Parts: sequence; C-alpha cells; structure tokens
Amino acid sequence: MDHRDMRDIMDHLSDEIMVFDAHYHMVYVNEACRRHYGLPPEALIGKTFDELDGTFWGNSTLPEVYATKKRVAHRQITNQGCDIITISVPLLDENGDIRYVIQNVNDLQEVNRVSEAEKRPVQITAEKGRTPYPGVNRKMNQLLLTLQTIRDTDVSCLFLGETGTGKSFLAQYLHDISRRQQRPFVTVNCACMPRELMESELFGYVKGAFSGAVGTKPGLVEAADGGTLFLDEISELPYEMQAKLLYFLQEKEFLPVGGTRKKTVDVRILAATNRDLRQMVANGTFREDLYFRLNTVELTVPPLRERREDIRGLAQSRLRGFDETYGRHHTLTEEALRLMERYAWPGNLRELSHCVEKAVVLTPDGDILPRDLPKSLFDISEAPPPESAPGQPLDEALERRLITEAYAKYKTSVRVAKELGISQPRAYRLYRKYLAPPASPTE
Repeated sequence: MDHRDMRDIMDHLSDEIMVFDAHYHMVYVNEACRRHYGLPPEALIGKTFDELDGTFWGNSTLPEVYATKKRVAHRQITNQGCDIITISVPLLDENGDIRYVIQNVNDLQEVNRVSEAEKRPVQITAEKGRTPYPGVNRKMNQLLLTLQTIRDTDVSCLFLGETGTGKSFLAQYLHDISRRQQRPFVTVNCACMPRELMESELFGYVKGAFSGAVGTKPGLVEAADGGTLFLDEISELPYEMQAKLLYFLQEKEFLPVGGTRKKTVDVRILAATNRDLRQMVANGTFREDLYFRLNTVELTVPPLRERREDIRGLAQSRLRGFDETYGRHHTLTEEALRLMERYAWPGNLRELSHCVEKAVVLTPDGDILPRDLPKSLFDISEAPPPESAPGQPLDEALERRLITEAYAKYKTSVRVAKELGISQPRAYRLYRKYLAPPASPTE
C-alpha cells in the first residue's frame, strides 16, 4: 500500500485516530474527528494541546501520558456532546523519550449500539443517543459520571439547582440509562397540583371515597410501579402531605383515599427543587426526616453562567435539533456564538433553548448573525462582567462589528441604542470610538 491508500483506510475507520508530537502539537487526525468535534482534520492539525483542550474536550489523557510515559485511558465528553473513551499510547525513541502520542478515540454510542442487553446504553434520551449536556465543564461531567455510577441502583436522588438548569431532564436521563428504562417514568409537579387533590392524585382513591368518586382510580404512585417516580418542585409539597410521602418512601406501601387495604409498589424516587431545603428545614416548613430520605444522593446542577465553556456546544446542539424539527438549515456565526458565550443566561438552558428556537423560526436558512438573536444578548454594559475566562467580556472586535452593523442599518444613536438594548449616550460613545466621524451623528 502507498501513502494515499493508507490515508484512505484511516479516514474510513469508525474510530478516531489522533497523533500528537513530543511538543504537544497535533500532527494527524482522521476524518472521524468531524463526528466528535464538528470540524475537518485540517482545522485541527497543527494546533497545540492548549488551543484544543477545554474547547473541544475535557478530562484529557495527554498530560498524564507525557508525565508517566505510560498508556492512559479516560472517558470524555466532546464539544458536540459525544461520549467517548480515549486510549493514549506513547511511542518512545531509543532514549526513552516521547516521540509521539497515539490516541484511539472510541465512540460509546457505537459501542452501545452493538452491545449485548446487559451492556445498557450509556446515553438514550437526548439528540439520538447523545448525552443531554454536550460540553467540557468539569462539574457537569462529574455529575454525568455520578449518574452513570448510580444508574442501576435504587437510591433516592435529589436534584438541586436554579430554574432552567435541566434538573427534570437529568432525572429523565437517569431513568433512561437505568435498569428501569423499559418501565414508566412518571412526573409529579408538586407546584402545579391542587392541594386538596394531591393525596388522591398521588395515591389514588376507591369508589365512594368522596363525592364524585363513582369508581376506583389508581394514583400516580401506582402508575410508576416498576419504574421511576419523579417529584418535581418537591419544596412545594404541603407540610401535611410530607408525612404521608415519608411513610411511602420508607415502606414502599400506601393506602388509597377511602381504601382499607394497603398497596405495595416498586418505584425509584427522584426529586428536584430550586429552593434551599436545608433552610426550609430550619424554618420548619419542610420535614427534616423527609429531606434526608430524599437526598441519599444530592446532585447540584451548575447554572449556565458557571459553565460558559459549554455554551458553544449547547447552542449548536440545540440548533441541530430545532433545524430538524422545523425542517430548516442554519449555521451560528462565530460572532453570534461569542455573543452567546458572553451573556449571563439567567434563565439557563431553558432560556438558551428558547433563544435558539426563536432564531431558527424567524431567520431564513443560512447564517444566524448577532442581529438575529434576542436584544437582551446585546447588552453592551457600562461595566462588563467581572470574570475574564471562560466568560470573557465582549471583545473589541465583536463590539466594533455590532456597532458598525447597527449604525449602517439604523443611522441614529437613538435607534441603535433601542435595537441593541443600551443607553443612547453609550451608543453615541461607541460610535465615536469606532467610526470616528468628522461630525456628530444625527441624534
């Protein structure tokens, strides 16, 4: 075989093959990198490890390989949300120094597709087999690995975090990778259920239990038998119901409203809240024994502003999903992605999804530019965010681009300020800073 034949063979491998030299430069990668990172080989070859790590992957094997000169294997999540196992092997010279590090990157989605039944899929629920949170943030990856560790146990879990961080999605994900995946996943939103109906909705009732009970109706607890019961917004559960829920969690049995015979079910309990349950316990509004029963494993989901390095991959992941849903074809420009990385996302993943969906629906096929995003993202604030990395402030190149485009379209500082969501004096100062006209713009 000649060099061209060998290259073609390597590019048709399902596994990704990557080679770094002794100075941390990537010198080769095959076509499988497109699937894992969304870029062709020529966009990656020649870059240093520092340029790649933390952007396209986390939990790298390379530092350990270069330090120990031994084979190392790590599990990683890529910027495209691929769940991979990377095996790195050092190639040494005659002096025992590293010449190259050869990496074999195996996509767990492909492994799961051909595995036997006992090798349960590592990812099921999101985007046709990808993990629900593509990214490289260490806290998020550790949380996902914890879910993998406890997936086939029946321990109760309490998901904590701000509104919109994806607690309910993670609960569904845990169910979908567990041994209960073929059984029901039943969600109870404690904040939406009327207080007077909560007991009958949870535990069901028998005929004649109350006026209007003309028949027997199973409750949501019984509907989850064999599967998972997810108690969302558990902090809103009325205090009088907490004792009944605690009894059920301890004994796995309950008494339907109006019934005389207890029923037993086999369910796994997951719960979530965006409130501080410890403080509620201290205030006497949440039972301490129920709190400890629920949070055998406590999982805190970080807000999006604390995992800005994941915003790019998350936005592109949502874009692919919405494009498929609406039959559209879009690309997020670099300027739009950088603007999204700067924004604080108070609504977290939910707000990010709404932002991308709106852009997909309202923008013609093609590039999504900064002007196609919600105005709230254009807050070129008087005082930029205090953090520098990974959530750096809007840099001058992007600031110049936004102001130039806005003035070209709207002409006046008043209209530009309204469009970008900033003050008129700020718009005028940016105009003078970047466009430097001989005379003031029209007010």
